Amino acid sequence: MLTGLLRRGSSAMTVFGKRLSGAAASAMKPVYSEVTGDDVDFFRSKLQPGAIVQGTEDLASYNKDWMNQYFGKSKLALRPKTTEEVSQLLRYCNEKRIPVVPQGGNTGLVGGSVPVKDEVIVSMSIMNKILDFDEVSGTITCEAGCVLETLDDYLADKGYRMPLDLGAKGSCQIGGNVATNAGGSRFVRYGSLRNSILGMEFVLADGTIVDTLTSLKKDNTGYDLKQLMIGSEGTLGIITKLTISTPRRLPAVNAALLGLESFEDVTKLLVEAKTSLGEVLSAFEFMDLEAVELGLKHLHGVRDPFESRYKCYVLIETVGSNPTHDGEKLEGFLEKSFEAGTLVDGVIAQDNTQMDSFWALREGLPEALLKEGTQGTLKYDVSLPMKDFYELVTDTRERLSQLPAATVGWGHIGDGNLHLNIAITEKGASELVKAQMDPFLYEWVRSRRGSISAEHGLGLMKAEKIYYTKPKSAVDIMKLIKHALDPNGILNPHKVLPRS
Repeated sequence: MLTGLLRRGSSAMTVFGKRLSGAAASAMKPVYSEVTGDDVDFFRSKLQPGAIVQGTEDLASYNKDWMNQYFGKSKLALRPKTTEEVSQLLRYCNEKRIPVVPQGGNTGLVGGSVPVKDEVIVSMSIMNKILDFDEVSGTITCEAGCVLETLDDYLADKGYRMPLDLGAKGSCQIGGNVATNAGGSRFVRYGSLRNSILGMEFVLADGTIVDTLTSLKKDNTGYDLKQLMIGSEGTLGIITKLTISTPRRLPAVNAALLGLESFEDVTKLLVEAKTSLGEVLSAFEFMDLEAVELGLKHLHGVRDPFESRYKCYVLIETVGSNPTHDGEKLEGFLEKSFEAGTLVDGVIAQDNTQMDSFWALREGLPEALLKEGTQGTLKYDVSLPMKDFYELVTDTRERLSQLPAATVGWGHIGDGNLHLNIAITEKGASELVKAQMDPFLYEWVRSRRGSISAEHGLGLMKAEKIYYTKPKSAVDIMKLIKHALDPNGILNPHKVLPRS
């Protein structure tokens, strides 16, 4: 129990009976310096030609997220090529009190990878080498800037696959995936990304290089420091290299798109799938009717395989080693579900083209939302107990019923992760919709003991909302860790932790 061990005194934080200095107590309010010409000259002396990006037009893509929700005013992006260059940059920025934003593929949804003001951007995009692969253990070692899809394609030739799959796999980078502890569609099969990271090299704010780049699957020597970096969103250090345990790429892949009449039937189907499909179940994705209609309306090349529409849809994928056995297993499960009345319609993909079409519908929903939300979109990523999972969608839809906003729900129901999305369709309605959602959404999730961020992190969007999920004692410990590793607060300021 931490109660009594960690508390706040009148002017400074007290931990295990010892008062921290005033500097530690005010670590969340650092003073920063602006970049000067001398600073740029130093960066240029340490980086390779072409590694500095300046100018408003050249920096435009670095200064905004892909959803056009967050915008920064950085005047400088640095693209180091080696860990040593990252170390030199951070050491200098720490000494000069220059704030830094680490940036990967910039595909996040909570403003975590773009500047809030004029921070210097450290882009990992050219640190993208695959360094080693062990075909016996299935471990891959790579630099943080490797694109997820590139890694997966490389592993496919070796008979392996990445344990992570995202709609943004063509542009997201593995360092950013790990820094945000990304989830994705195959979580139900491969579990949290945390479980797959064996080793890591990272650089602290003062330039210290921490090399824990082991490929060992068992290492029980002291604190597991890499776990601090996973999910820290670049606020504790910059990840430079990773060693990842990858699963075998199995030959038998099947997919089915299913129609159901109620969310209660979806939950029954999930229980039956876990029982009947067991170890071959690799994905169990949920979409409501409104989400599917949005996808069919806006996504090119996606077709409706059904003659009727249903209140709920599920995309099931199985992956195994025996095509005949696994196919029969899926068919048997579906037949049983039809007989029980859980399912009312379903289509098993007959080839890779149809399978890709099913996944294109599910993974294309964020794109469809953007096209529908001509006046803006709101995206919420939450974890909820299964009994409350879809109730949040229906409550939100009712709450916004008098406003020009389309509420849709989809998510990774196999692990309790709901993506609640709102497309705003009329000019001038954005602030009205936001006012209805905040703090309603966060209070609703807290009342069900859910999490306000299932897989996208906190970033800037939810930094001040962390107390809806975490108690003050836990946040105080996080602040202590932040101060210990980044006492000047230069790493990704204003993100993850509240400033007060």
